[in-house]
Order: sequence, then structure tokens, then C-alpha cells
Amino acid sequence: MAARTLYSEPGVGWSALVWGPLFALLGALAELATGGPTHVVGWVLIGAALCGLTLPWVYARRRFLSLEVTTEGLRQGRETLAAERIASVTDVGAPVGARVLGGGWSVPRKYDEVPVELDDGTVVLAWARDVEALRTALGELAGKNEEQADDSRN
Repeated sequence: MAARTLYSEPGVGWSALVWGPLFALLGALAELATGGPTHVVGWVLIGAALCGLTLPWVYARRRFLSLEVTTEGLRQGRETLAAERIASVTDVGAPVGARVLGGGWSVPRKYDEVPVELDDGTVVLAWARDVEALRTALGELAGKNEEQADDSRN
């Protein structure tokens, strides 16, 4: 059975690559509107250079700041957590020094944290821009784990 996506954030969209060429187009149009010489080759090179500088930024944000919650687990940046490990996301406090998922030292700027209790009792910090949606998706996984545990006891 294929994994169903419950929630995802891409980190940044590929549309950010258009900013540089758009800026270059506006510069060329400004030169054209003022009646001076239009440096078409220069503006094309500037647009290509800005696009080239933006490419690694977009790639890094998509790799390290993206997240996805599927029925199989949570992928946070470059770290994956199996769904079976998620015990609870409700009424979980964030202890000092809790490990941040994704491989960073702290929760990325402009992201909020969600404490997640694992099956061994440890607490880790997941993060997202929309923490309520992340909490809901992780709560669904935790609920399935509780149901499976109850079924195995009976």
C-alpha cells in the first residue's frame, strides 16, 4: 500500500528562481522607457547570474527545510522518523535540551516547534510554519499507533 501524505511543506517553491530574471527584465524595460541605450546582453547575463545564485538557495531550503508527514512517518529536513515511533503530540512539554528533528541545533527561524513524545519516552522537537496542521497530522499517526497497541493487547 502506498504511503498517503497527511501534511507537507516544501521549504520554498521553485518559483523563486524567476525573481532574478524578472528583476533583469524590469531593468531592461526601465532602460527602454528612459530612451537611453538598452543593454540587452548585459541584462540577460544579470538575469542568468541572479538565477544561478538563487538555485543553490532554493535547493538547500527544499532539502533542509521541507517536511512531510505520511502514513509511514515524518520526514523533517534530512531526518526520517518512522510512524511507529510517534507516541503522542498532545500535552507533551518541551524539556530543555530536547533534540531538534532535521539535524539542526535549533528550530529554524520563522518556524514554530511541536514537542513529540516517542515510543521510548524521549521528547524531540518537530517544527513547521503551520504547527496546528503538523500537530493534527502527527496526532493522526499517534492515534493509529495507540489503536494498534490496543488491538495487540486484546
